[in-house]
Amino acid sequence: MKLGIVGLPNVGKSTLFNALTNAGAQAANYAFCTIEPNVGVVAVPDKRLDALCDMYNPAKVTPATIEFVDIAGLVKGASQGEGLGNKFLSHIREVDAIIHVVRCFDNDDIMHVDGSVDPQRDIETINLELILSDAEILQRRIDRTTKAMKGDKSLGAELAVLEKVREALDNGICARAVDLTDDEKEIIDTVALLTSKPVIYACNMSEEDFSTNIDSNARYNAVKALAAEEGSQVLPICAELEAQIAELDKDEKEMFLSELGIETGGLDLLIERSYDLLGLMSYLTVGQPEVRAWTIKKGTKAPQAAGKIHSDFERGFIRAEVVSFDVLMECGTMQAAKEKGLVRSEGKEYVMQDGDIVLFRFNV
Repeated sequence: MKLGIVGLPNVGKSTLFNALTNAGAQAANYAFCTIEPNVGVVAVPDKRLDALCDMYNPAKVTPATIEFVDIAGLVKGASQGEGLGNKFLSHIREVDAIIHVVRCFDNDDIMHVDGSVDPQRDIETINLELILSDAEILQRRIDRTTKAMKGDKSLGAELAVLEKVREALDNGICARAVDLTDDEKEIIDTVALLTSKPVIYACNMSEEDFSTNIDSNARYNAVKALAAEEGSQVLPICAELEAQIAELDKDEKEMFLSELGIETGGLDLLIERSYDLLGLMSYLTVGQPEVRAWTIKKGTKAPQAAGKIHSDFERGFIRAEVVSFDVLMECGTMQAAKEKGLVRSEGKEYVMQDGDIVLFRFNV
């Protein structure tokens, strides 16, 4: 899973990326500091792994991961190649979802490319560039489909969907905000539009506003209203604060957050929201050699989940021995869960659940 961190220059993208990954991406007070995308792989927070490690004392623990890509700042005119627009658009096309960092803080020492802080305007600037790029790509597809219809009238339904989305783009509406049926979404997914990618708006606030003034923050509320219109998510965050927290060890981090009255760090929430945004979940495998979380789509059946470990597991699938994490914790040991008849034997049609602890039986 790959998530692109995007936004205008100097909104805190690279600072947030550094905090997420401790990768040390350059962060400076001038436009286009990030030219080539920085890439970092981040563990998905999962307290269940800590509990299972206490139970099994494994030689190795492997969490689920997300890949974050810090992409060059976009400016007005990017769809026509302004700034690093063409590079930006090529990089963002490769990601599964977008973390759109929006500046919601005042700081006279940090320049803003438009001279003032207005998150709604900034979002509209970037969305417009993505819409213009999508409209061009979609029009090419419409032209090809129209031409192909001369020999295949069955393409009429596909053409109608393409034109429906093109009309929305012409009216400044992102593709993800267009009301489509599942069948229509399948057609649009073949075009790989930038504005159809799911989005989390990360509202980058000052430390003071983030600690004391989130709900009454006018800029944050403006972004919330915009996100609601297009079905996107929004998350308040303070990149500078998260950068400080990222340098602390686990105990110091918990103490620091407690002093601020914050239960969960913004980065952990961002990762969890990103994971959920793409409809993903984890099942777990346990043992003394390794405790591991495996990423699958919600709705995945047992054989396909087994295939995440090895293709032979899916090909020769016999059954899955399953117990939920909560049940295992209540029983104390896997043996106790088995003695109580709580470890289930599931077949090929079983739909995996988040937190399932599984042993796959297979034969090849």
